Amino acid sequence: MSNPTEIIFGFFFGLLIGSFLNVCICRLPLNASIVTPPSSCPSCGKPIRFYDNIPVLSYIWLLGKCRGCAIPISARYPLVEILTGTFAALCVFRFGFTPTAAIYFAFIASLVVITFIDIDHRIIPDIISLPGIPIFFAATFFLPGISPVASITGILVGGGSLFLVAWGYYMVTGNEGMGGGDIKLLAMIGAIIGWQGVVLTIFAASITGTVIGLTLMLASGKNMKLAVPFGPFLALGAVIYIFYGTELIHWYLYGIRPF
Repeated sequence: MSNPTEIIFGFFFGLLIGSFLNVCICRLPLNASIVTPPSSCPSCGKPIRFYDNIPVLSYIWLLGKCRGCAIPISARYPLVEILTGTFAALCVFRFGFTPTAAIYFAFIASLVVITFIDIDHRIIPDIISLPGIPIFFAATFFLPGISPVASITGILVGGGSLFLVAWGYYMVTGNEGMGGGDIKLLAMIGAIIGWQGVVLTIFAASITGTVIGLTLMLASGKNMKLAVPFGPFLALGAVIYIFYGTELIHWYLYGIRPF
């Protein structure tokens, strides 16, 4: 268990990483460099000064507006920074100030980018998911609780299960009901949390996706063909497993048995 200083440090470090993730979310779908040019206002294109690019604080100081053109800037930018900072703090709290915490945080950071890109563009970028499969497989050599064999099994179960679902849906309906990006994403998830994590991820994603999807359909008044990206729910399921998977499995196996 980490001390409060380490957790606080993790949070502020996560804020900085969150600022970089915002760049990835904006530029990766455009196939633009995430290194150059420097960050600029999405409305007027004016470069953002370094003191206007401090995570969260600059947004509050500028009242959510560009210093140059005074056009409002999306609240998503500080949201991503706070979300990433919170995940970093949780990783340190859960796993200590250790390489394990760093590996899981890197994985979750990739899920944050994937989630917001999928929400905006209905795509899961291969530039993250495909390299993520071998990278997070290699990470299992340094993670306790999962072996490389379990990682390979997770990759096969993760990618294979969604592929079979997508193929079966296509054979029955003649339409594509699930994109290839979801298949590759779940393979990447399986690489770091194994087949048990894949099962819980699919279960959690199905429940949350159904509830939120139906809620959005009812709120919007649209028909049942409203397209809802599945990637964010897979990401949420994977995060739940990382932090609470052991407890949930134990509760399921032993906590609900009759006396």
